[in-house]
Amino acid sequence: MSAGATSASAHPRWTLVACILASSLSFVEGSVLNVALPAIRASFGAGASDVQWVVNAYLLPLSALLLLGGALGDQHGRKRLLILGTGLFAAASLLCALAPDLTWLLVGRVLQGIGAALLLPNSLALLNATFEGEERGQAIGIWAAAGAAAAAVAPLIGGWLVDHVGWPAIFYINLPLAGGAILIAARFAAESRNEEAARTDYPGALLATLGLFGITYGLTLWSVEMRVDPLIAALAIGGVLLLGLFLWVEARRGDKAMMPLAMFSDRCFVGTNLLTFLLYGAFGAVMLLLPYVLIEACGYSPLQAGLALTPLAIVIALASPLMGKFAARIGGRLPLTAGPMVVAVGMLLATRIDAGASYLTAVLPAVVVLAIGMALAVAPLTSTILSSVDQRHAGTASGLNSAVARTGGLIATALLGSVLVSDGEALIGPFHTALIVGAVVSVGAGVAAWLTVSAATEPKRKAAEA
Repeated sequence: MSAGATSASAHPRWTLVACILASSLSFVEGSVLNVALPAIRASFGAGASDVQWVVNAYLLPLSALLLLGGALGDQHGRKRLLILGTGLFAAASLLCALAPDLTWLLVGRVLQGIGAALLLPNSLALLNATFEGEERGQAIGIWAAAGAAAAAVAPLIGGWLVDHVGWPAIFYINLPLAGGAILIAARFAAESRNEEAARTDYPGALLATLGLFGITYGLTLWSVEMRVDPLIAALAIGGVLLLGLFLWVEARRGDKAMMPLAMFSDRCFVGTNLLTFLLYGAFGAVMLLLPYVLIEACGYSPLQAGLALTPLAIVIALASPLMGKFAARIGGRLPLTAGPMVVAVGMLLATRIDAGASYLTAVLPAVVVLAIGMALAVAPLTSTILSSVDQRHAGTASGLNSAVARTGGLIATALLGSVLVSDGEALIGPFHTALIVGAVVSVGAGVAAWLTVSAATEPKRKAAEA
């Protein structure tokens, strides 16, 4: 267990369960909503741009606040922030389920994003503090597999709920997950923190949050208007300037900074974050579009669209724990290079999907290949990120990497306006174009891994901790 743990009575297996349940809230939310978007749009009489707002209202605060969530956990306790974030997420889910109109739904989605920004980086940092060595790699692999499997099974459950109960039910399923995570973490998890973070870098946190908020909010407005007006330009320029000021403040604070810039001297850390941005952006776009196209253009019901994505759960759940353990032995370079390349192949296979395509010959092969690619990359990516920094900065590193992943998804969503504005079979052409772009981006992610990730990162971490 890492320095800074406040109790020696942790139960590692139950801590793993609590972290899986808590983080699954974020993973499930991102995928279960995709099969419900057409029903939500019809329920409120919303336009295509409103569909993007439903997605981005969650992603925007999540991407802007993840860095702060990880830093707060380092100082005030990762267990405490995990419980707080999970409770907020549950309350926000209830608000979404009971929302009388689109405005209240968007308020609930924003609060969900804030809760996820607190629980997600601290679930991973708490695991990182509880396990050591090869057990850490295996635990992270199980954590990643469970989250990915939950995200993949969620469309199936969500599709059934939308068909038989109604779309608000997709938010009710978060309540038992959150309750279980809170109870188990409170009883079995040992608190851990970075004792050296005695003074939280609030100026840096504020500048980073406002800078990311300006950029992501500007992109969200642009995705609605599809043009650059003075407000959008001001938000984007202001966001960039604030992030520049944030870097200046962090450089002056040195080791006391919320995000020590020394982390970026490691080529592996920089490269894996670039890979994260590219891969999760491309994959997130496909996971948003695929069920939407199956429902709107191919005539699938929400349940059928969920069933179509079920192989993702099976493949990722079976393969990710093995890849986590394997990568802990050989390093992340090979799997992190191969995974995005396989994802690119899956996206190209998906260009065979059209309004009259067979599931077995067009949809299923693409889904299976996409799942294999992500299974190769998910667990090794997480462990490689944590291996590239010292233990003191685990919360900061995980928060930053999660922010990068969500920002990639946010930007991808912002770029999908020209696809979502289409209806029926008219969706197919823009969908294919988005798939080709996604494949190119995924190849770029694989190249980034090959050029920056060393052959073995776990030995480096062990040496640093010795």
